[in-house]
Amino acid sequence: MKAALADQDFKAWRDTARALLVAGVAPQDANWGEAGDLFAGEPRGVGLSPIASPRVPRGFIDVARMALLHSDPARLALLYRVLWRLQRQPALLEDGAAPDVRRLHEFARAVHRDIHKMRAFVRFRRVMERGGGERFVAWFEPSHRVLRANAAFFLNRFASQRWSILTPQGSLPWDGKALAEGPTARRQEAPADDAAEDLWRTYYASIFNPARLKVGAMLKEMPRRYWANLPEAALIPGLIAGAQARESGMIERGAIEQGERPESLAGIAAALAVCRRCPIGCNGTRAVAGEGPGAAALMIVGEQPGDVEEESGRPFVGPAGRLLRGALDHAGLPPEQAYITNAVKHFKFAQQGKRRLHQSPTAGEIDTCRWWLEGERERVRPKLVLALGASAARGMLGRTVSVQRERGRGRTLPDGAELWITAHPSYLLRLHDEGRRVEEARFAQDLTAVARRLGELAGTT
Repeated sequence: MKAALADQDFKAWRDTARALLVAGVAPQDANWGEAGDLFAGEPRGVGLSPIASPRVPRGFIDVARMALLHSDPARLALLYRVLWRLQRQPALLEDGAAPDVRRLHEFARAVHRDIHKMRAFVRFRRVMERGGGERFVAWFEPSHRVLRANAAFFLNRFASQRWSILTPQGSLPWDGKALAEGPTARRQEAPADDAAEDLWRTYYASIFNPARLKVGAMLKEMPRRYWANLPEAALIPGLIAGAQARESGMIERGAIEQGERPESLAGIAAALAVCRRCPIGCNGTRAVAGEGPGAAALMIVGEQPGDVEEESGRPFVGPAGRLLRGALDHAGLPPEQAYITNAVKHFKFAQQGKRRLHQSPTAGEIDTCRWWLEGERERVRPKLVLALGASAARGMLGRTVSVQRERGRGRTLPDGAELWITAHPSYLLRLHDEGRRVEEARFAQDLTAVARRLGELAGTT
């Protein structure tokens, strides 16, 4: 049995494969040639019966369309082998450990990547034709048979211009009315440069950020094999070589802008008033610094000031603050003996009519304000820090942790102080009935444990 099979024609492959299934031709009896011709022997083996109505799941059709475009000549045999097994194992595609299934998906992913690379790295260069018109010509070297698969993308993007894409696999010329498939091409047939390339180079150099340079990740997304087609690629070696020096300069300039932290808590409070390092600091609200003894054994860190705190300029004086201060008193932790502050110093809110509704700070905003929190802790030098809620915990640790998993126990910080984590009192205010009673009891237990531990730490000095 012999049949001609176009190497990118899924319908032709499907029709041929269906005929083989109906005839009962097993995969080992089919010889798929590199050129797309198929030679099949007679069915052999025990139990290999014809299949009158072949069936496949939709998922196979989708992945097979992609895998068919792979450059590996073994793809045709692989596709038929999986199709054959699907007739007897309908759930085969769900078996990720099956070598054939795994390889099929690898082929499909490789083709998807190549389709994306072509769309990302084709660069058109303008040439003038003999009749006086202009045409934009690009050269690309795909790893797989993706030229036809990308035709609609470029046609939709550049329908108003005349263009050609040249590749070793074939070419796509568009004359403004019809898209054709042309012969294979060589790199020398594509133009080398044009005036627009200076714009690409200027743009690329301006957006190159040495502080975010990861050479390995960059090469993975933009492999060297594509650099010859990209006008901006000529800048990459020099930009990489100078990245370290440029990054050092950026850091040095940043340090100068940030300056040294003030030597006193009063100085930090004054500096906070003019801090504009994050969007919250630029929203027009007043910064609220911490308050309390400058050498307190206990430092309490909340999330951020609220509406009442911003208006008064003092931390924890609103509803959540009143709940906290009462619970501290009950646990034997006089609030006036603690240094109370927040991880974020400005009030982040959303305006709703005349009301300012609290909005949680982002991780980046917490991390930016951590510089100030560390300054307060360096001046106070507490024996124990109590973080109220996830934002406060991140402000202390520089990473997000689960409050429920970490609460009720201490951990030692690099400077020797202990960090304890519990819920924020505003969380309790949002609860009702039995749920609130349960959480208030847990909050009281946490504060009692902190009081006990603080007493133990005081006894060791």
